[in-house]
Amino acid sequence: MREAGFTHTELGSLGYLPTEPAELRAALDRHSLSLLGGFVPLVLHDPSKAEDTLASADDAAGLIAGGGGRFFVTCAVSHLDDWRQTPLSDHQWPIMADTLAEVDLIAASHGLTQSLHPHFGCVVETAAEIEQILDISDTPLVLDTAHLLLGGGDVLDMAKRYLDRIALVHIKDVDLGIAAQVTAGDLSLMQGVQRGLFPPLGRGGLPIAEIVDLLEKSGRDLWYVLEQDAAIAEGDPSAIARLRFDACQSIDFLRNLEPVSAGAGTSQTKQHLP
Repeated sequence: MREAGFTHTELGSLGYLPTEPAELRAALDRHSLSLLGGFVPLVLHDPSKAEDTLASADDAAGLIAGGGGRFFVTCAVSHLDDWRQTPLSDHQWPIMADTLAEVDLIAASHGLTQSLHPHFGCVVETAAEIEQILDISDTPLVLDTAHLLLGGGDVLDMAKRYLDRIALVHIKDVDLGIAAQVTAGDLSLMQGVQRGLFPPLGRGGLPIAEIVDLLEKSGRDLWYVLEQDAAIAEGDPSAIARLRFDACQSIDFLRNLEPVSAGAGTSQTKQHLP
């Protein structure tokens, strides 16, 4: 990651990086990397789970902050061991908004910014669900370009509409043909990833250049997290080389974009691409 030019990373799957703050910092320091944040699945809509949810949030916030991170990335799930998309009833949306507000306070107490990550197959998936929770909650948004598309959203339009709510960008491209099979239920998300659902930036069907141009011209000092989701089969070391190549292709794509007007923060954002 460092050799590719990254300065920061998110935690990734729990346990990929050390789960004790001092060990986490030491591991990142050895590679001259810093922590940006961490992805935290939480059950937000069920009052019977509230105590456990808030305790889990506090534990995760302690790890992220202890590792030097800035962002607490929340994903609303139906169950911790089953992330299926279960539509909420009308009375559950205000409960989720209230729980998000409590997690906001927990994150802030650790010096972190909570941001909500819409995700395919989870509670907040579709454009309508994103709009519903943003209307009743003050929690900022993670603009994940691929998951917004998989949820049926027009990513560029949503970026325009919610520009002031975006706290963090997860940027990846999408193979539209494979995406259609995933959203139709013909492939699982894992199967889609294995078949190349998320190609290098500029090789899929998303208007990545236009999205970045919009964000940069806004003058917002945003972080971009380049995600290259993968499902690596055991005993396939060649997959690592392919992932490294794809990630470098994505970096080259971003660096070769036309610069926007002076003062928009382009150079700072691109230099610090996590």
